[in-house]
Amino acid sequence: IHKAKAIQPLLALLKQKGLTLHFLPPYSPELNRVEKLWHQMKSEWMAFKARSAATLEADVDKILAGFGSDYRMTFC
Repeated sequence: IHKAKAIQPLLALLKQKGLTLHFLPPYSPELNRVEKLWHQMKSEWMAFKARSAATLEADVDKILAGFGSDYRMTFC
């Protein structure tokens, strides 16, 4: 959708201003940083246990609130 002919003039304008967009392949979760974040949240930062929807939401909120201070990621 982001490569549609209708937005090509806008992409050209952005390129003139120094912004070049590099599109990911259609299905590439290994290249998507948010997928890496969710994986690290589930596999490292959250204990493996049964949760209700409310408890899961609270645990995710706690991690996202502490992201950058209590929880950090590197992309190496």
